[in-house]
Parts: sequence; C-alpha cells; structure tokens
Amino acid sequence: MSNIEARLAELGIDIPDLVPPVAAYTPAVIHGDLVFTSGQLPMVSGALPATGKVGEGHGLIPASDAKEYARICALNALAAVKSVLGDLNRVTRVVKVVGFVSSDPAFTGQPGVINGASEVLGEIFGDAGIHSRSAVGVAVLPLDAPVEVEIIVSFK
Repeated sequence: MSNIEARLAELGIDIPDLVPPVAAYTPAVIHGDLVFTSGQLPMVSGALPATGKVGEGHGLIPASDAKEYARICALNALAAVKSVLGDLNRVTRVVKVVGFVSSDPAFTGQPGVINGASEVLGEIFGDAGIHSRSAVGVAVLPLDAPVEVEIIVSFK
C-alpha cells in the first residue's frame, strides 16, 4: 500500500470511480509534470446529491451542505488525477484549486464553501496539499450543480 493509500484508509476516505464526462472533454490531462483536471461536479453514484443555488433562505442549498459537495468534487478530481497517473502516491503537490459556487445573488460565502475541497486535500496530502485557490460565485453550473471544482497537481 502506498503512503497516500494508507492515509486514505486512515481517514476512511474512498476515492470514487471516475465520473464519465458529460460533454466533449477529458477528465484530466497531463502537461509536463502537472495534471490539470476538468471541473468536477459532486456526482455520487452517477447523480447529483442536490441541484440549485447556494445561499440562505427557502429553496436554497445551505452553505454547510455545499461545503460537503465541494469535498465530493475534490475527491472526484482525485479520481480524475488517478485515472491518468495510475497512483495518487505520484502526486507531489496540490498546486491550485479553482471552485465555482452557483450562488444566490446575496450569497458571499464562496470561500467557505470551497474550503470543503481545500480541507480534504490538506487532510490527504498534508503540507503537499496546501495550494493556491480561487473561489468564484457564478449564476449557474452544468446540470444545475451547486458547486464545481477543478485542481492542478504536480507529480513525479
């Protein structure tokens, strides 16, 4: 078992199966010593756990739920990384995380939502999981997903 596999087992985290593309793209691309993932939705067993906008109020997805969805997105992104590297133990650093939050116009908590992705990457990779990041509010995401995350990692 590799170090990352042991860490995942210790944390009780399973990397999900690769989510098939929903349009004309590939889930991950290698360029040099970097892997760039496509944006990953919080798909669980082929379906979104929720749809709609994040915010406070009736009919909106609470930020705490959206934070968990961002975590799922990050795990789906790691599945995409694993699909091209074969082994997550080859990852040397999480370089960048970009998160998109389908936001109610009054919602400004996008950084807290995307912390769901950042925190799980830190738990898995330790210091190598510390990364630069953008957290962006958007009007709508594919399939009416509440959140989408893409990552860039370096590898050996």
